[in-house]
Amino acid sequence: MSGNIEGRKRAALLVAAVIVIGGTFGYLMYGGLDKNVVYFLTPQELLAKGTKVVDVPVRLGGMVAPGSVKWDAEKLDLRFQVMDGVKTVEVHSKGAPPQMFRDNMGVVCEGRFKNGVFESTNLMIKHSEEYRAPKAGQTPQEMYKEMFKTLREDAKS
Repeated sequence: MSGNIEGRKRAALLVAAVIVIGGTFGYLMYGGLDKNVVYFLTPQELLAKGTKVVDVPVRLGGMVAPGSVKWDAEKLDLRFQVMDGVKTVEVHSKGAPPQMFRDNMGVVCEGRFKNGVFESTNLMIKHSEEYRAPKAGQTPQEMYKEMFKTLREDAKS
C-alpha cells in the first residue's frame, strides 16, 4: 500500500518536472527567445524584408563601399555605405570608428533601420585572424600597408 503511494508521488513529480521543462522550453521558443534574438542580415536581405525590419535590432554585415566614408572628427559623426555586391545601405554611426576601419573592409553594424538609414550603435570590423610576424627590418607602417593590401585582395575575391 505504501509502495503505491510512493509510486504516485514519483509520477506526480515527474509530470510536474515535464510541465515545468516543457513550459520553459515553450516560452523560450515562442516568447522570450524571439525578443532577444538579433538577426544578421546582408544589405540585400535587409532591404528585401521591407517594413518588417524598421526599428528592429539587427546586425548588418557587408563591405564598406569605396569612397562612401564621411567622417566628422569634431562631431564624432560617421556616415558610410555597406554593400554586399547586390544592394547598398546607408549607415550612420556616432562615435569614433574602429582603428582599421576603411574602404573595402568587412563590417558588422549593430543597430536599427530607420527612415532608409541604418543607425548603428556598435560597429565592428572583420579582419583576418591570421598572425604574421614582421619581416626583419620591416616597420609597423610597412607591415600594416601589406596587411591592408592582402585584406583588399581577399575582399575582391
